Amino acid sequence: MQQEPAPLTRHLRVREDRGHTVLEFHGEIDIAAAVELLPCLDRMTARPHARIVIDLRPVEFFDCSGLRLLYRARGRVLDHGGQLHLVCAHPLTLRVLRLTGLARLLPPHPTLDAALGQPEATSGSM
Repeated sequence: MQQEPAPLTRHLRVREDRGHTVLEFHGEIDIAAAVELLPCLDRMTARPHARIVIDLRPVEFFDCSGLRLLYRARGRVLDHGGQLHLVCAHPLTLRVLRLTGLARLLPPHPTLDAALGQPEATSGSM
């Protein structure tokens, strides 16, 4: 059962969905936001066999500080035998992920359903 996101900071909501911890980033992810996000991100990625999804869809701005957070989270999750998925649909953020090579290490999915390997729900309209 899906829970409503719990705000941990103004830049982060956390919820459980289908056995994964979804970390939903919000707003502008810059150096100030990264300092705020890092303690929680480190706590979540230190758990053994963590199954984490980082959802960037609510993000309005994403700079190299955000890239460092993603790279660090990926390494920590893998070191602890877990899984990390990324959800991102913003064209500029996707471009930065591709240009830096991070998209090869952490392939972005357009939706949460895609990241979790579930077919996307259809609304009946196209």
